[in-house]
Amino acid sequence: MISFENDYSAGAHPKILEKLIQTNLEMLPGYGTDSYCESAKEKIRAACACESAQVEFLVGGTQANSVVISTMLKDYEGVIAAKTGHISVHEAGAVEYTGHKVLELEEKEGKIQPEVLENYLKSFYADEIHEHMVFPGMVYLSHPTEYGTLYTREELEKISEICHHYEIPLYMDGARLGYGLMSPQSDLSLPDIARLCDVFYIGGTKVGALCGEAVVFTKNNRPAHFVNLIKKRGALLAKGRLLGIQFDTLFTDNLYFEISRHAIEMAEKMKAILHKKNVNFYLESPTNQQFIILENEKLKQLKEKLAFSFWERYDETHTVIRLATSWSTTEEDLKVLKESL
Repeated sequence: MISFENDYSAGAHPKILEKLIQTNLEMLPGYGTDSYCESAKEKIRAACACESAQVEFLVGGTQANSVVISTMLKDYEGVIAAKTGHISVHEAGAVEYTGHKVLELEEKEGKIQPEVLENYLKSFYADEIHEHMVFPGMVYLSHPTEYGTLYTREELEKISEICHHYEIPLYMDGARLGYGLMSPQSDLSLPDIARLCDVFYIGGTKVGALCGEAVVFTKNNRPAHFVNLIKKRGALLAKGRLLGIQFDTLFTDNLYFEISRHAIEMAEKMKAILHKKNVNFYLESPTNQQFIILENEKLKQLKEKLAFSFWERYDETHTVIRLATSWSTTEEDLKVLKESL
């Protein structure tokens, strides 16, 4: 069956598998202290144009979010996120499990608006009994958002300025960062993100790797004894080489950006097919996730040929589904989609 269910159903890019096989019998130290991890860190620093960046590898997005947020917040602080944000909806309360509340804000197409954020922070500190409340200690964004939408450079600059005014870190979830950077509608670069965010991660799991995310601290602000804190939370991989080799490969010869661009090209072709078939969009995103509205009877037929993600009920007879392209999507996959609609 052809799958547009998500962007991580396929295993890993062939170049990563080749490198893992080539290095399989090398005896390397564990816990991310090997030469491949160090090489990958240097390449990521160069790509971010941030020589002083502190880079650490974690196995997945939930682990990255949970570890970064819980180690950077003080006991009395929570993290601000959009109501539709990944940590708000799809991480099973992982952040709350660490003892930190997710402080939800209203969003627009998945994005926190700078004015909404500023009003929230002003109102919090204007409240005479705010000492009895959970303090906002961090702002969490995802780029692209859960709806595949993108922050502009102007929006991110405004949010960054607000965070710095209130002296709280700005954290970006980059699970699909490659797809955001390669969108023709994006005006943000990796160096822009490194400049404006205090910490972010470069997603590998959804962009060609078997697993793994590269967390980047950009302001010499990595928590003290961070490896110890990762291990305490059960998220330290003994065979850290697995992550280092993958990211070293992804950041060699622009592979990360090339395969991300491919996913966007496939998404643009997908949108053209959907328009030609007169399919109604719930949200037409500039990245690799597309949200469409289909009749429930049509969905039953489509399930026989394609895998896709249920998103939400639209009304009694229609449902919103998500179709996602990835680094592994082919022209043949799109042909099957066209024939199935």
